[in-house]
Formats: sequence, structure tokens, C-alpha cells
Amino acid sequence: MSGAPRTNTRHIARAAVRAELAEVAFDLFRQKGFENVTVNDLAAAAGVSRSTFLRYFGTKEDAALSAFDAQGEQIAEALRTRPADEDDWRALRSAMDVVVGPYRQDPDGALALARLVRETPALCARQLERQRTWYPLLEQALAERAGPSGSSALALSVKAAAALDCLNIAVDHWTVSDGSLDLIALLDEGFAALSP
Repeated sequence: MSGAPRTNTRHIARAAVRAELAEVAFDLFRQKGFENVTVNDLAAAAGVSRSTFLRYFGTKEDAALSAFDAQGEQIAEALRTRPADEDDWRALRSAMDVVVGPYRQDPDGALALARLVRETPALCARQLERQRTWYPLLEQALAERAGPSGSSALALSVKAAAALDCLNIAVDHWTVSDGSLDLIALLDEGFAALSP
């Protein structure tokens, strides 16, 4: 019998526990406010020990922002699948749709999370710090699309950073509007403002 299924099952179980802990944490943050909740509070609400909670999330910020964990890789992968003849800026805009999906599927939950991040300086700073790790992912995806004759490293960096800023600004405007504005339209407008 191979060890692969067991590892896969273990990974699935770990992901399920992590998702459950994140949901409990998010509910507690919404009820009491991020600053008023400790890691001990999170562990108690989830019915686990502090050390168990910290095995899944190193900090309460990590628990709050776990919904964003895979987004950088998702955008980069979507960027790689865009048509080869599409210009970088249009491809970046289209790749952002993978991140907008959850906002459309669960607008109330997405709005609550966006508000929590926007209104909590520690979370806002940590989210921006995380997004900095997405830059190389997007730069690499852009470079792969262009091949050896593509843009300079600086140009790729600027495009990746500008695209993420467009996303952040669109989400901010959407959040301020209490979700009444169309996030896709805001994202389109942001990208159009910087369109070559």
C-alpha cells in the first residue's frame, strides 16, 4: 500500500481543521473586535488548546487573513493561462477575476472581512506585507508569458505592483460603498485609469 493516499488524507484533514479554526476566529473577531480577542480566546472558542491553535496559525493575524493565503498563486496561475497574444495589462486584469470570485459568491462575508482588514491597522499592514510576496509570482508569470524577448525586470515589477494596487483600491471603494458598487466595474475602472 502506498503512503500517498495517507499523506493526501492527512493534508485534507489538516486543511479542514485550519478552515474551521479560521471561521471560528473570524466570527469572534466580528463579534468582539480584532484587538479585543487573544489567541487564548480563539483557542477556547474553537475548543482546542492554545498550542494546537498556534500549530495552524502562528498569530491571530494569520488566522484573520487565511482567506487570502493562496491568492497570489491563483492570480499567477490565471495569468499563465491567458492567451499569448493578449497584452500584459489586459492579461493581469483578467487574472484578477480569480480573486473577485469570493466577493461575488459571498458578498456579505467578503464585505465583513474587507471591513475587518481595512479598519484594523495590524491586519491592513500584514495584508500589504503578504501581497509583497505576490510580486515575484506575478513577475515570473509575466516573464513566462513574454519569453526571453519580453519586458525588463523593472517593467514586470511595475506592472505587478500596479495591478495589485488597482485590486486593493477597487476593494477599498467597494468596501466603503458597503458593497453597493460593482467590484468588477471598479476593477475595470482602476485598470483603465492606467491602461497604456
